[in-house]
Amino acid sequence: MSALKEISIGGGQGFWGDSPDAAIDMVQNGNLNYLACDYLAELTMSILQRQKNRNPEAGYARDFVDLFSRILSDCHKNGIRILANAGGVNVLALVEKLKVVVKEKGIANYKIGYVLGDDLKEDLPRLMAEGHEFINSDNGKKLVEIQDKILNANVYFGREPFLQCLQQNADVIVSGRASDSSLFLSPLMYEFGWKDDDYDNIARGIIVGHLLECGGQGSGGNFEYGWRDVPDLDRLGFPIARVSEDKTIITKTATSGGLVSEESCKEQLMYEIHDPANYITPDVVADISASELEQIGKDEVQLKNVKGKKRPDTLKLSIGYHAGYKVETYLNYAWPDAYEKAQFASEIIMKKMKRKNLKVEDIRIDYVGLNALHLDVANMDPEHVKNLNEVLLRIAIRTDTKEEAQKLIPEISPLQLNGPPGSSFFGGRARIQPVIGLWPTLIPRDMVQLSAHVVEVDA
Repeated sequence: MSALKEISIGGGQGFWGDSPDAAIDMVQNGNLNYLACDYLAELTMSILQRQKNRNPEAGYARDFVDLFSRILSDCHKNGIRILANAGGVNVLALVEKLKVVVKEKGIANYKIGYVLGDDLKEDLPRLMAEGHEFINSDNGKKLVEIQDKILNANVYFGREPFLQCLQQNADVIVSGRASDSSLFLSPLMYEFGWKDDDYDNIARGIIVGHLLECGGQGSGGNFEYGWRDVPDLDRLGFPIARVSEDKTIITKTATSGGLVSEESCKEQLMYEIHDPANYITPDVVADISASELEQIGKDEVQLKNVKGKKRPDTLKLSIGYHAGYKVETYLNYAWPDAYEKAQFASEIIMKKMKRKNLKVEDIRIDYVGLNALHLDVANMDPEHVKNLNEVLLRIAIRTDTKEEAQKLIPEISPLQLNGPPGSSFFGGRARIQPVIGLWPTLIPRDMVQLSAHVVEVDA
């Protein structure tokens, strides 16, 4: 265990496709011990699985390889260790790419850790045959109803395999669908030697991860309280946690834009939290109902009074499945009477679909610029509606078959000349796309066999 009195962890990525700029800045200027990068979400896993189905060498977050290449030399020189769940559904393929980067940089004796065992797709038939029903947490249905449509099945797991890799001195650790916050908790448990029943400290580590896991959202990005006042948003820095045994401070680099304030941290603290007294994670049930955030300096906020309770006996299992096909199409209508024209055009389309006997699982008609976001609380005052400069008609359908989805496509473009005046085709000709559905369920913890591995690369 390291003798460091304070551990500094940077939140390097908030999602697959996030900007690498903040991670590079904090590696160079943040005096980090660890960099943790969160790439995955439920939909991301299914997209990656589709990529792997087309190409067995794909299925991981490819932009992590580029980031790794750009920061590896600095991280190695300064002893910064990296954790990332960028492995998606093909951790081993990512490991091979990282080996190539290490060799290209000429770095000797570099240790790559990786975690396997979260992918349960091939195990599901056996587990179902043994009587496990995998009840959908949202609607109570049994998995057997969509068994032939499953794309991927990945467990949302916690700290144990990361700790094992850290104990074997891994310099970088990559995984599949690890929980966002476990990427940050694991180094803290390793460095400070927190025990498995030290629930308050484990919860503190989880909330550190929660405050950092969404990248710039914790440091002035997507900031509802005062977005106009965020300095230099064009070079937004991501949050960093400085953690000791008795103190937790959220900050950022002095060389980046953005801000770390009580308000920015509070917005992120409450993000995706359903019950503040019972925030359930694979590692602990965190209680932030009495926690405090205090501004102690410029871009420095102290976190206090996080409590924890024993973790659950089950883990979340996210199953992606093929949920049919969709067509999404647009027509733009200009003033005067933009909304009235768009509404009339949608009625024309629906009459045509009725004549074609369209069979849909779901249909949405939105008027972008009026009520696509605000729905039934939009301002529908007649004078407001009449004076809209423009309205974008959006029609989207989801069907079981491609044949049904195809019925909508040829009816859109002709409306430019065969419908209300002042329209223009928007976004190109619509196309049929597969739809990915999410089947959230639970699995007993002892049914999941995760494994930690470390390989040493010699330049």
